[in-house]
Amino acid sequence: MADSLAQARHDLAIANRIVSHEGIIDAFGHVSMRHPTNPDRYLISRSRSPEVVEASDIYEYTLDSEPVKPLPKGIRGYGELVIHGEIYKARPDVNAVAHHHGMAFLPFCNTGTELKALYHMGAQIGTKVPFWDSRGEFGDTCLLVLKPEEGRSLAKALGPNWLVLMRRHGVTVAAKTLQNLVFRTIYSYRNAELQLLTQAQGMSLSPLTPGEARMAMDRNLEARPQARAWEYWSVRLKKAGEYPKGKTAKKR
Repeated sequence: MADSLAQARHDLAIANRIVSHEGIIDAFGHVSMRHPTNPDRYLISRSRSPEVVEASDIYEYTLDSEPVKPLPKGIRGYGELVIHGEIYKARPDVNAVAHHHGMAFLPFCNTGTELKALYHMGAQIGTKVPFWDSRGEFGDTCLLVLKPEEGRSLAKALGPNWLVLMRRHGVTVAAKTLQNLVFRTIYSYRNAELQLLTQAQGMSLSPLTPGEARMAMDRNLEARPQARAWEYWSVRLKKAGEYPKGKTAKKR
């Protein structure tokens, strides 16, 4: 267990840094994964920007988003932990979650324009991307998801899907594995960029059919392309001098 937990912390630090290095998550956003041996807990960094997360920054939380052990003096968790805890409660098949405010998604979050899968890598958005509007249940808020009931509402809006757009806020991404999450977080963003570029040209969209989207997603989530992508992004981190400290991740 100790080795699997250490490996999970190391991989989660890598994941945080990848999505930052690839320009998806800036100073504000967070990535988590379900505990590798205890499904009633999850792992997430203390309140730090993903670009600088180390394995030593990562703590264990219950699904009620309470730290398993008291945090050290001066250490604080993210404010929106309930996003993660409530999704893990609602979706036993989800083992990794990311929340961010990537600029390519924000026009969709503001206008309610439907996000569509426009190329094979964009199939990661799934067959449907629902919207969640905090005003519907909670009226005026600071727009952060801070209360358990807000997290539950967001998880309900996500439903069986893999992304949920949050009106005037950002996007939350779910996946079955941490590698899947990094892949989906990056390529869903690239798909949003493509849709914006296509619409800016005044061109009609030509989205994937449901069958194409399903088959493309399944193919992209196979072990071989997942390992290839993870290796690519990890090497880019190393070349940039941004790879986290600690042991090298095991070969997959």
